[in-house]
Amino acid sequence: MASGTALVYDEEMTRYKLLWVDPACKIEVPERLTVSHAALQQQGLAQRCVTLPVRQATEEDILLAHSEEYLEAVKKTPFMTLEEMMTFTQQYGDVYFHPNIYHCAKLAIGATLQLVDSVMTGQVRNGMALVRPPGHHSQRSEANGFCIFNNVAIAALYAQKRYNIKRVLIVDWDVHHGQGLQYCFEEDPNVLYFSWHRYEHQRFWPNLRDSDYDCVGKGKGAGFNINLPWNKVGMDNKDYLAAFFHVLLPVAYEFCPELVLVSAGFDSAIGDPEGLMNATPDVFAHLTHLLMPLAGGKLCAVLEGGYNLTSLAQSVCQTVQTLLGDPVPRPSGLGVPCESALESIQCVRAVHRQYWSCFKHADDPVVEPNTKHCRQEQEVAVSLEESGQKEQEVAVSLEETGQKELEVQETSLTEPPPRQAPSVRTAVAIPPDAEARLPDTCVRVTEKVLRNVDPAGPIDEGVVQSIGNVFALLDEIMTKKVRNGLALVPDVPAALSCVVQRVLTSGTDRVMLVLVGDAEVPVEVGDDSRVLVLHICGKEEEKRKSQYHIPVCLRKARKSTSAFLHAVLSLVLPLAYSFNPSLVLQALGPGSVVGEAEWAHLTCLLQGLAGGQTLALLQLDSGENVLEATACSLLGGPAPTLGPLGPLAPEEVQEVESQRHRLQAQWGLLKTAAKNSSGAEDRCASPV
Repeated sequence: MASGTALVYDEEMTRYKLLWVDPACKIEVPERLTVSHAALQQQGLAQRCVTLPVRQATEEDILLAHSEEYLEAVKKTPFMTLEEMMTFTQQYGDVYFHPNIYHCAKLAIGATLQLVDSVMTGQVRNGMALVRPPGHHSQRSEANGFCIFNNVAIAALYAQKRYNIKRVLIVDWDVHHGQGLQYCFEEDPNVLYFSWHRYEHQRFWPNLRDSDYDCVGKGKGAGFNINLPWNKVGMDNKDYLAAFFHVLLPVAYEFCPELVLVSAGFDSAIGDPEGLMNATPDVFAHLTHLLMPLAGGKLCAVLEGGYNLTSLAQSVCQTVQTLLGDPVPRPSGLGVPCESALESIQCVRAVHRQYWSCFKHADDPVVEPNTKHCRQEQEVAVSLEESGQKEQEVAVSLEETGQKELEVQETSLTEPPPRQAPSVRTAVAIPPDAEARLPDTCVRVTEKVLRNVDPAGPIDEGVVQSIGNVFALLDEIMTKKVRNGLALVPDVPAALSCVVQRVLTSGTDRVMLVLVGDAEVPVEVGDDSRVLVLHICGKEEEKRKSQYHIPVCLRKARKSTSAFLHAVLSLVLPLAYSFNPSLVLQALGPGSVVGEAEWAHLTCLLQGLAGGQTLALLQLDSGENVLEATACSLLGGPAPTLGPLGPLAPEEVQEVESQRHRLQAQWGLLKTAAKNSSGAEDRCASPV
């Protein structure tokens, strides 16, 4: 099993810069790389990574995505005079050349391909390439947006050619639309491209009609291009996570990639003068974590944008630290996504309904965003004004925008709190005859016999002994001596009842229980906000009115991977992130509706909560495969590949959707649609 995280960096890629005055290009500076790498070193993250040497890309590599004529033109730039280079640059948009940029661009591609090679051959599990120039705007015969060659596009084509993989997922979380990536793969059903980007109804660079939500790909590639346009600035963590939960992850799991490439642009972070967004650097830890169960963990992040040097460095560190397997920070302030974000999510889901089973039975119609109405009304009003007044308004608008960008650049960003990991990741409490099936890195807890058991509780000696072991394991987790734990018990409901009682009396503020199986929930849940119970079962359960007890019956979808994943992604994860537990209990009881692969994915995903503090309980007869899969996931190993998911039947969706609609008023991250097409909240909000 591959392990380790690669870091690819070469200081040589800092040795070019803008040689003339160009306001649009002045933010693309060598310090973008140096501060990012220095931050990784200062936090001790670079030292924990596997350092890979950088090679230069060959012409054959470059020609995978670019025309020979364009390559020949770029090859001449090292020999041009300054005047010739300026003239050459003017034929392209928002980019600049330098005598050393061709050399650096080849290194950027080579670094990306070195990372792909190391991941695909199993030398490492994942990694990040700190490269410059970026690539996602570059097109077949055109430099664009600081990009000379398209690093990620070449990487995807290279992986397909060299390793014969059929499905590549590209996630572009840069704040600009990667039109170069879209154009490269818009007819290719083997590459799924997802991009969110500041758009504002085509008023933000690159100002393309092709960047809107209804540009879904062409021919056989229709449906494999997903654009999620942000029509307002100020999007924050809850908006980004909602996009992942309700758009990207359902499609990604249905697609089942063999490799995940991330166009990791951090101009989508708070403080960036380009993005004007409010997402904090720690959200990239969560985005990275949510992608890691895909493709057997094969994930390559490649630097794109990011122009606030503080938030850039912090975001890079958050991404790499997550790839290394450190606990993800607890999320905070995750309320209801803004109306504009929900409009975009709703439109994307509606327009892709014909291509993806996960959206097929959604009832969200395409809406014309309210901010678009506002823009049209403003344009009509302006057109009626005198020319002089229009000029004055434009000047004021430019002045305000400039002042806003200045304020963003000067934003003081505090350093995220340290993400400290216990020295032991996983401890176990299992019978001696099962220990041989677990890795040596699992620590065995000392047995603890309970002498005083609640008379109303279990009295079987074996049950009492197992609960004592579980308590010992729980104490190790709660005192942060270990991160997570796994126990085999003869009676899952009895163990859960005792554990929840013990946790609540210990002062823990919020505990989340995810129970899979037909056992009765052993905890009474009312309106006590300290306990959230999610019960995924195969038989009807009495519907309780409490927003903290959510039963999901998959009786008609028993053993359906698609139905289970739909419940996890559409319901469990949004609820879990909204609740923000300090401890996660997950239990696989009798009558389970899920196999070991699906259970392993759930285990991986839930570790993004509570700082990784998870206690997993399995019934004694769960089986060797389930035990090993759970231990592997808790240890940070890759979840088994599920394969492309089959179609969802209407009855498989009905239960999940009914619960989502019932609860979305209380749990904002469950929402996938705006209020209505004339909602007052954001109707007249200015996009800048």
